[in-house]
Amino acid sequence: MVGLMLPPYVLSRAIDEGLMPGRMPVLLGWMAVLFTVGVANAWLAVMRHRTMTRIRMDATFRTVRVIVAHTLRLGAALPHKVTAGEVVTIGIGDVGVISQTLTMTGPGVGGVLAYGVVAVLLLTVSPLLAGVVLLGVPLLALLVGPLLGRLQGAESRYRERQSGLAARLTDLVGGLRVLNGLGGKDVFADRHRREARELRDEGYRVGAVTSWVQALGVGLPTLFLAAVTWLAARMAAQGTITVGELVAVYGYAAALVVPVSFFIEGGYDLTRGLVAARRVVRFLRLEPDTADRSGDAAGSRAADAAGSVVGDVPEAASVLRDPASGVEVVPGLLTALATARPGESAAVVDRLGRFADSAATWGAVRLDEIPLPQVRDRILVADNEADLFAGTLREVVGGRRDRTEEAIGRAVRTALAEDIVRGLPDGLDSAVEAQGRNLSGGQRQRLRLVRALLADPEVLLAVEPTSAVDAHTEAGIAARLHHARAGRTTVVTSTSPLLLDRADRVYFLVDGRAAAVGSHRQLLAEQPGYRRLVARGEDEDGTDRSGTGESSEDVTGTTDGLDPRPEAPVTKEDA
Repeated sequence: MVGLMLPPYVLSRAIDEGLMPGRMPVLLGWMAVLFTVGVANAWLAVMRHRTMTRIRMDATFRTVRVIVAHTLRLGAALPHKVTAGEVVTIGIGDVGVISQTLTMTGPGVGGVLAYGVVAVLLLTVSPLLAGVVLLGVPLLALLVGPLLGRLQGAESRYRERQSGLAARLTDLVGGLRVLNGLGGKDVFADRHRREARELRDEGYRVGAVTSWVQALGVGLPTLFLAAVTWLAARMAAQGTITVGELVAVYGYAAALVVPVSFFIEGGYDLTRGLVAARRVVRFLRLEPDTADRSGDAAGSRAADAAGSVVGDVPEAASVLRDPASGVEVVPGLLTALATARPGESAAVVDRLGRFADSAATWGAVRLDEIPLPQVRDRILVADNEADLFAGTLREVVGGRRDRTEEAIGRAVRTALAEDIVRGLPDGLDSAVEAQGRNLSGGQRQRLRLVRALLADPEVLLAVEPTSAVDAHTEAGIAARLHHARAGRTTVVTSTSPLLLDRADRVYFLVDGRAAAVGSHRQLLAEQPGYRRLVARGEDEDGTDRSGTGESSEDVTGTTDGLDPRPEAPVTKEDA
């Protein structure tokens, strides 16, 4: 910016000192200086652009890292606090706007310095011209100020609508198959079109204000340049200033157009940046659920100097208790939760897995007093709708650790997923699309179970692990799961008699509370409500799925030689 003010000064000296008879060497000397200044300015312009680009990119990646880190910190609480569309809008739009705002720092500081240099140079020419220029530049910025205020309000409304529309589009794409089946695709499409039109109209309002800001950013400095040039020309005609000084004043005023435009453009960027930054800050202010924050006291007890778990953290398998429902999970057993409302059993799992605030205990300690990393390492909640990330099948089921072929094979056999591996062109090295879009619902569910089994947690809490598979597959999974998790603590939520019959203990929940507990057959005999609940598992074609017939025996009797029906349930002492 300061370099832009030097050519007018050099040019004025060349005119006043070189345009005289016999002064050709002086003229050539000033021409050489002018050429050197021009080359230096060109090089500085290149470096300025590179530097500001580097600043923008650095700001983008820094902000993205912060957002991603906070997203991971929110964890399971994220979908309950912000929509996917909001996150997408922040990550794609707001981050770029914030980065663009930082571009005003370099030219802004440069413009202030150039303003001071011009002030000094003009004072040597004419105090009157110096006063006009130095007072006129701030006045230009003040004239644009009210428009920037309007722009900030319009931009905020536009961003909010954009976020809502992105969320609607995410929901539409994610549920397109279901909407097709229900015949609701057109309804949602019409709603999306209506909201898109409203967003377009809001965008027009933003564009109208923006156009005035940008027009004034170019027009006002030009008008100001014309006024200063007219005043300087009058003074030159009257002999108050020289011709060279007239040229210099014109050059200074013309060069000041650049920093003035940067000031106005910077104000525009700052207005948009503030809107974007408020949205990002609002997102960063979201706190995880209380259950997802490790207390300081618990953290101080979490590890000794050697890094081992000490204090109240259970060192061995302990009973998990949920006072809200009365459910007690005995170590080493397969426990099932059956209820007419799946949300009630899922809520119990959330409390036992510390994904919701509760007074749940693990042994003699409240779960929320144990450092969260310790809970996550030892207790795994396998949600039926858990995300499947894009990658090879091996990566999808392997999780955060490399798994051996033998371990993957065992988990695949337990989840009856051999057909999935065989059906893909490259087996375990086949590509799986994000959310398993190239797989069926039952295949995705079995892969989630494979992933959970490979994690081999001390406590596995599985929500409806077989709800999307047929009876034949479900019977095989039930038998193999009981065998694979023998001696390990496992909890499943289900109303399938095939799975319930394999459980060591079954809790019958009514209104979220344990109404009865016992084996599947005991509850069938003693609880009419339970009997009515599991009777829904009988196929429409009459196939018996109540756990009392022979069909499940026939299916599970072929599961790799495993005894499909233990003679007696596994007891706590056996475990």
